Amino acid sequence: MTGIQEQAAVVIGASGGIGAALVRRLEASGPFAVVHALSRSGTGFDLEDEASIAAAAARVGEGPAPTLVFVATGVLHHGFEPERSWRALDADHLLRDYRINAVGPALVARHFLPLLPRDRRAVFAALSARVGSIGDNRLGGWHSYRASKAALNMLLRNLAVELGRTHPQAVIAGLHPGTVDTGLSAPFQKGVRPETLFTSDYSAERLLAVIDGLTPADSGGVFAWDGARIPE
Repeated sequence: MTGIQEQAAVVIGASGGIGAALVRRLEASGPFAVVHALSRSGTGFDLEDEASIAAAAARVGEGPAPTLVFVATGVLHHGFEPERSWRALDADHLLRDYRINAVGPALVARHFLPLLPRDRRAVFAALSARVGSIGDNRLGGWHSYRASKAALNMLLRNLAVELGRTHPQAVIAGLHPGTVDTGLSAPFQKGVRPETLFTSDYSAERLLAVIDGLTPADSGGVFAWDGARIPE
């Protein structure tokens, strides 16, 4: 394993439930000299402001090379209810979800992928969702969220193909955290069985375990909290 002095981790969305739990676990047990915890409230990092993303990448680039970049952001409601029908489709809702769930992570990749080392394993991961799977979609609805996560999954696949040409040990993956007891899922927990409603800490533990088990052959895929590959 590479020495601790040579590694850094980056968590984007570090003020959220899962992001904060990831930071705690990485600081406590990860082989990293530094964990960069980036968030709008904590560091002024704004996923919807590319200049902010570029400035954060420049600061990270002044230190040890990151071998883990984790985009732990996403939006489901906050001003919009998930659409139950095509009749509820709304341009502002669609564009808001695309900006945060797909465009933001893509711009993070643009500025942070060049920081990954080429001579060792490195991982770029982003929170995705099972409902972003086209092949697994049996219920419909939730159009903006589903479509934006599907777009994210395609972007991750594209990035994996391109990065694999120059970084043969790198892994890019989307990760489904399960149903986690956070503000994002709070309005939709009524029918969730207690044993399938995870704490942020448990979800973070499982996601990091999944990351540890991924190989370059898995790059571009989307994986659930239990390691199972989610259909495209």
